[in-house]
Amino acid sequence: MNNLRFRRAAIAVAAAAALPLGLAACSDGGSDSASDSSPTSGASTPQESTPTADDTAMTDKPFGPGCASVPKDGAGSFDGMAQDPVATAASNNPALSTLVTAVKKAGLVDTLNNAENITVFAPTNDAFAKIPKADLDKVLNDKAMLTKILTYHVVGEKLTPKQLENGSYDTLQKSKLTTSGSGESYKVNDSANVVCGNVPTANATVYIIDTVLMPK
Repeated sequence: MNNLRFRRAAIAVAAAAALPLGLAACSDGGSDSASDSSPTSGASTPQESTPTADDTAMTDKPFGPGCASVPKDGAGSFDGMAQDPVATAASNNPALSTLVTAVKKAGLVDTLNNAENITVFAPTNDAFAKIPKADLDKVLNDKAMLTKILTYHVVGEKLTPKQLENGSYDTLQKSKLTTSGSGESYKVNDSANVVCGNVPTANATVYIIDTVLMPK
C-alpha cells in the first residue's frame, strides 16, 4: 500500500516536472514566433520610410502653379523637355516663345544647348509683356544688350530648390543674382516669382519666372 502511494506520488512529481518543460517548449515556440516576426517588423521599417523617400522624390519634380500650363505630352511636356538641351526644350514650350525669339536674336542657341549643368531662369511670355513694347523692341534689336540680359538669367551650375532658399549666384553675365524662399515659393532678386520650378532638360535645370531679370 505504501509502495502504491509512493509510485502515485512519483508519477505526480514527474507530471509536475514535465509541465514547466511543456510550458518552456510553448514559450520557445512563442519566442521563435516573436523572432520570426522581428524580421517582419524590421522589414516594415523600410516600408515605413518609403513615404519619406517618396516625399523627397516629390521635391525633385517640377512644382508651382505655372506647371499646369505645360503640355501633358509631346516635346513640350516635362518628359519631352528632359530629352532635349535647354534652348531646344524651351522652343517646345508655348509659354516661352518670346524668350526663344530673344535667344535666337542674341545668337545664344548653341551656347545654351552646348553648356553643361546650368540653371536657366526662364521668363514667360507674360514676363516679357510687362516691359513696354517700345523698350522691348529696342532690346530685341540691340544684340549686345540682349545678350547681357539673357546671360544674366543663366547660372553655371544646376541649382536645387533647397539651394534657392537663401542663395547668391554668379551668372554667365558675370554679375550676381539672389534667390530666396522655401517649399514651393521662391523669388529671384526679390522681384521675380518662380511659377514653375525644377524643370529638367538634358543639360540644365529650368525655373520659369514671371518677371524679366535686369542686371545691375
